[in-house]
Amino acid sequence: MLHARALLLLDQGDYAPGTWTIASAAEAPGTTARSLEKLKQRLVEAGLTEAVERKKREKPPREIKFDGKFEARLLTLACSAPPEGRSRWTVRLLAEKAVELNMAESVSAMTICTALKNMNLSLT
Repeated sequence: MLHARALLLLDQGDYAPGTWTIASAAEAPGTTARSLEKLKQRLVEAGLTEAVERKKREKPPREIKFDGKFEARLLTLACSAPPEGRSRWTVRLLAEKAVELNMAESVSAMTICTALKNMNLSLT
């Protein structure tokens, strides 16, 4: 939609709404002059459809490994009693225990930290 609007602003035809410079046309939809230059080039080289529509992804998005089920089990684990000899759960301990319980093949402490943050859960 943004690209189509920008192309309409840049139109210099007989029925064009006015003459816009690239700088002023870039300000209207909130983009940059460089992106409009590339858009114009794509329009000339590939056609209107390619210029206006999003490019198809060559590489599919990564598979989601840690879904709601994982988060639910992690929440249950984080709210349970800490291991013997510990006063509380740490992010690293939760990551190790998640692998031990076969919740995931491998999981980093940063993944656990992000999941806890998304659930608004603090270990302190």
